[in-house]
Amino acid sequence: MSTGSTNDLSRCSLNTATVKHASLTEAVDAAAAAGMGAVGLWRHQVQEAGAQTARKIVEDAGLRVSSLCRGGFLTATSPEGIREAVADNERALVEAAEVGTSELVFVVGGLPGSAPETAPAPGTDRDLVATRRRVADRLADLAPIAEKHGVRIVLEPLHPMFAADRAVVSTLGQALDLAAPFDARTVGVVVDTYHVWWDPALRESVRRAGHEGRIAGYQVCDWNLPFAPTALNSRGHVGDGYIDFATISGWVRDAGYTGDVETEIFNEEIWAAAPAETARTVAGRFAEHVAPHL
Repeated sequence: MSTGSTNDLSRCSLNTATVKHASLTEAVDAAAAAGMGAVGLWRHQVQEAGAQTARKIVEDAGLRVSSLCRGGFLTATSPEGIREAVADNERALVEAAEVGTSELVFVVGGLPGSAPETAPAPGTDRDLVATRRRVADRLADLAPIAEKHGVRIVLEPLHPMFAADRAVVSTLGQALDLAAPFDARTVGVVVDTYHVWWDPALRESVRRAGHEGRIAGYQVCDWNLPFAPTALNSRGHVGDGYIDFATISGWVRDAGYTGDVETEIFNEEIWAAAPAETARTVAGRFAEHVAPHL
């Protein structure tokens, strides 16, 4: 049974990637004007403004930070690459704490030596099993650091079409298996509709995630066709594509999740729109397609 109210936007969060070309202040003002309760931030914005300033911008607008994107990229094979990955993720964990969120989203990385949406470079390591094992090893390195800073590592499975170059973790079940050795307050998962809507085991995995207390975020956007020339930028506004938000939102609700719901869209046409217009559309689609089922 639905418990949500279509007039309540307090759980609606604008991930600032959805208004990519807006400044941090513009994005936050747009979210606040649309009546949302939160924003999801990206590290480059936090670094440009400074964490304390970024936090003040959000708080002065009466909003909260639902998450920080992103950490991860844990698949390096060389000792130097491993050290760099651990160091960068420690910086990200500190930034999350300083900006006022306990949730740092991790995209775990693709095959070593891969580059986004390109042919494999000579010497690319194609051992997927070993690559996933390295992700587990790096999580073991980082979990104590996350716990120290009071920030949760939030694993984001990506659609299998991104397994080569962005994330060797493709299902919510895989993410939960990686999280299993750690306290749920230290390593959790995010349910991103764009990446997991297709998974035949999704209902069971969402139920498991709720039972384990690991749902740290819920992200929504739609699966649009035809694809843009860059597949990554094919996300659409909720309701414009093929995803069943009523069913998935109900599963997330039944799993006990009561946190923020971020809309995160990568789409050139949406990026070209005025941030305030995009924020109003995000709020309206949330109210129509998501909130009634939460």
